[in-house]
Amino acid sequence: MTGPISRRTLLRSGTLVLLLGVQHIARGASVLAVRIWPAEDYTRVTIESDGELKAQKFFVTEPPRMVVDIEGIDLLPGLRELVGKLKSDDPNIAGIRVAQNASNVVRLVIDLKQAIKPQVFNLEPVAAYQHRLVLDLFPVNAPDPLEQLIAQRMKDLDAASERAARLLGLEMGQVAGGPNPNDRVKPATPADDPLGALIAQRAKPAAPSGDTGTAVAAGSPAGGHAKQPPGTPGKTERLIIVALDPGHGGEDPGAIGPGGTHEKKVVLEIAQKLRDRINATRVNGNPMRAYMTRDKDFFVPLQVRVQKAQRVQADLFISLHADAFFTPNPQGASVYALSTRGATSAAARWMANKENAADQVGGLNVKAKDALVQRALLDMSTTAQINDSLKLGSAMLSHVKQVGKLHKPRVEQANFAVLRAPDIPSVLVETAFISNPDQEKRLNDPKYQNDLADALLRGIVAYFGKNPPLARNRQI
Repeated sequence: MTGPISRRTLLRSGTLVLLLGVQHIARGASVLAVRIWPAEDYTRVTIESDGELKAQKFFVTEPPRMVVDIEGIDLLPGLRELVGKLKSDDPNIAGIRVAQNASNVVRLVIDLKQAIKPQVFNLEPVAAYQHRLVLDLFPVNAPDPLEQLIAQRMKDLDAASERAARLLGLEMGQVAGGPNPNDRVKPATPADDPLGALIAQRAKPAAPSGDTGTAVAAGSPAGGHAKQPPGTPGKTERLIIVALDPGHGGEDPGAIGPGGTHEKKVVLEIAQKLRDRINATRVNGNPMRAYMTRDKDFFVPLQVRVQKAQRVQADLFISLHADAFFTPNPQGASVYALSTRGATSAAARWMANKENAADQVGGLNVKAKDALVQRALLDMSTTAQINDSLKLGSAMLSHVKQVGKLHKPRVEQANFAVLRAPDIPSVLVETAFISNPDQEKRLNDPKYQNDLADALLRGIVAYFGKNPPLARNRQI
């Protein structure tokens, strides 16, 4: 039997427990990584740590800056790295300073280039991330996607469209799988396309609007180009808008290939190539314009992607991704449309669940009350939209199979959040299996990217040949 414990032993034990407790409290959290994602839409600053951090913010007007006091942390080398990660072309942040403000409190001072509306929130551990403190800096005068689209189109009107036509090749009617010549889009009027009318009003008086012949498609055989007399200033054209949605971005890398390739990178590269082809293409004399939901490496919530496409009254919505699976064997491209009645296969359901989880990884502020986004969550797509989406998907698959294998020979359906715009035909294209080593190499190959962009464009042109775009809502 153990004898009584002496008072001295108890005192020593208590001292040891007390010291251990003080060391635990003093340690605080450790900074694992810091990241800055600049974009015109907003700039995100992320501090990842092994414990939750609390933050308080306030503003100083002269000069404009935001001050954030971060509790439960010391000024560690990892936190100092924020200063070096800032880029001079960041549209929102002019400078960053960090200092130890008090015991276990670090002060972060962010010098601003413009007035911002900040959101500061915490994210619980998910996927490869531990605790994250997120600072989202939204400009008060946010860029208007419609104004951006008009500005981009104005640049097109100033460019030499004849040169683009020579580079791209023949008229659409000679492209394999092109539209029926009898399916002509009627001449546009301001009632058909108020956006086109607005662009025409802003056109320079002396600037020709370029070639108004039949559509041009990228990658078509060399040959002549049918022409009509150049358009005159003030002429209304039916501007066909295709929203391109490169998946993932920013905090959300998407799938990662065995060689380390990030899905978000390759789908952005493919989207940029497809954008250039769309911008140089006409369908029955009417110009096309690609609008990208993200043109850089930053995170866009799923429903904001839909909202952006609706804001510019897009005629089509095409989300680009790169498949991944548990094993390296699956390969081939796939096209998905929305289903509100269940998935067409277990694989389609699994894919939709995986893609719909992007907001959790990318870091959505669930406490933010954005009425437009909340309403978008409740939108129900119509039967007509789903039917048009299936037609678009079939047209794209028929051309994609000419440049590589298909994982599924027909359009699959599942409840993808990003395809829920009730008024826009929408498809999600899985360009290849990035988890397959051979296909990962193809996704990084500029030739394959170009071939795939050509095939997707041909599918878009073929779809519009049989399904001319409808008149737009006048309220833009």
